Amino acid sequence: MIGKIIAGASFGGTVGYVMNRCRPEDGEGHRAESIVGKAGMDKTERGKVQSRILGFEGVEPPGISDMVRDFKDQTLLNPRIKNAVGHISLSFSPKDAGKLTDPVMAQIAREYMERMGIRNTQFLIVRHTDQAHPHCHIVYNRIGNDGQTISDKNIKIRNGKVCKELTAKYGLYYPKGKEQVRRERLREPDKTKYQIYDAIRGYLPGCKSWPELERRLQERGITTTFKYCGNTDQRQGVLFSKNGYTFSGSKVDRAFSFSKLDRYFSQAQRVVPPVAQPRYTAQAVGNLSAAAGRYRSAFAGLFGSRGNSGKSVDLGGFGVAGGITLPPGGCCGSIAPEQMQRQIGESHEEHIARVTALIRQATEAMLIEQAERSRRIREQQTKKRQIKIHR
Repeated sequence: MIGKIIAGASFGGTVGYVMNRCRPEDGEGHRAESIVGKAGMDKTERGKVQSRILGFEGVEPPGISDMVRDFKDQTLLNPRIKNAVGHISLSFSPKDAGKLTDPVMAQIAREYMERMGIRNTQFLIVRHTDQAHPHCHIVYNRIGNDGQTISDKNIKIRNGKVCKELTAKYGLYYPKGKEQVRRERLREPDKTKYQIYDAIRGYLPGCKSWPELERRLQERGITTTFKYCGNTDQRQGVLFSKNGYTFSGSKVDRAFSFSKLDRYFSQAQRVVPPVAQPRYTAQAVGNLSAAAGRYRSAFAGLFGSRGNSGKSVDLGGFGVAGGITLPPGGCCGSIAPEQMQRQIGESHEEHIARVTALIRQATEAMLIEQAERSRRIREQQTKKRQIKIHR
């Protein structure tokens, strides 16, 4: 989940954009379809953008002019504010499309506003379906119902924090920052930096020493040099160069700093006796054991015997008896087996804490899905009873 703060100059332009000249249709919610004339698209596909209103307060859809008037009227409560337009887009990974129903997305958007301090004011939540990734737009009035200003101080910092919290709470996919970067759109020097990043990430699992990594990178035209402490032979930094550009390891990625890579190679070369096992604190083991217990209960309540075909993960290495069965692919609370593995430069205590957090997030996601499923069943049963009564 990623939140983007968008500058809005006017309510007319902002509401018009998110609504896409919305025209109400029969059925749940309001839908819109407009012609925007994007170049390079087939005429039959050009401009078919659908919008669905997920929530609103203090404005009266679907008329754009009516909603704009509602927003503008409230700005009169505090004419000193030059720009009262608040506009934020919330984007999600395509991997979460299956779980992001309209009610779930609306719930996340409302909770996002609450945590961001956007409350007691007019707002409009609109979902767009013109992109592969699920996303919605929030338009709100920075002048509250009581005339007080909705603060935008440190809004970008707060936005990042809230997005991470909600991503964890709802068990949403959280891609590593560089995974979502479109390489073909990069320019120098970022283009070269990402080439170095991809090369290191691809070769590192098969290397057990610095010389091995150096040789493999040299095949891709990447040279490796080291920084030393004073006039000694003690290494304290690493530099990677290609196409005339040079980057320190930490600038390529924090996981590729000299200290973390050196620790990785030291661990790869170390021969560990069979009896030497990681020691975890009693509290860490207890937290993981409790999280695993809640996970198994939520898993059984949601999937029952249908999830037996999923992959199993043994927790014995952490000192916790038994294991857990991962949900079937594409389901809520999904965990990839690779996520359970220890990462480069990660200590044992950091590893068990991260695994515990993953299991808790998956549990919360399954509980939410289970509650949503129960709600739908109750609604169906109620409708059936009403039909029998009318008969």
